[in-house]
Amino acid sequence: MNKTNLFCSSIGKKLIVALAGGFLLVFLLVHLGINLLLLVNDNGTLFNKASHFMATNPIIWVMQHVLAFGLLLHIIFAIIITLKNWTARPEKYFVANSSETSFFSKYMIHTGGIIFVFLVIHLLNFFYKMKFTEMTMTDYELVRGLFSQWGYTVLYIVSFVFMGFHLNHAFQSAFQTLGFNHNKYTPTLKIIGLIYSLIIAGGFSAIPIFFLMR
Repeated sequence: MNKTNLFCSSIGKKLIVALAGGFLLVFLLVHLGINLLLLVNDNGTLFNKASHFMATNPIIWVMQHVLAFGLLLHIIFAIIITLKNWTARPEKYFVANSSETSFFSKYMIHTGGIIFVFLVIHLLNFFYKMKFTEMTMTDYELVRGLFSQWGYTVLYIVSFVFMGFHLNHAFQSAFQTLGFNHNKYTPTLKIIGLIYSLIIAGGFSAIPIFFLMR
């Protein structure tokens, strides 16, 4: 099978979703690390410096475009795979899958849709205002203002709960697609995936709670 046929095949599409998803998994950790600077008791000084560095560094500028492209690939091919599964012949589903991750796998497209809607709202509230408007406030003040609102805080936390469910399966699925599927190592990957999803969901959720309770 040549490279063109590979990436047009079902396996190829799953490989693209896995690779793009893996890149996004790393990005979320970096993004969380920067956002946790908001919890430092310095009135946002450290966070504003980090935010300025991320906004002006040319390497980060390039990586933002790579990230956007990776996210676009992940969404498009995930939708294609899901639609193909939905339109597949019923005979393919006569054997029920009772695996531990089957529940998360079944609703990946739904949690992904919820995350996408949240992402659009998030980008409009943060990225767009920081990049394309003449803000009279610092990045820290913008974040503090949004997270002082109950409505936005609840939306943010609920969205990251769904994100945690999505990541829990995505982590395991990505490694499985890349060939890391072994009776000896798969249980460990499941535990790591669960820990990772809890860190991301819990870490991001802790930030608005911190501001709301101040």
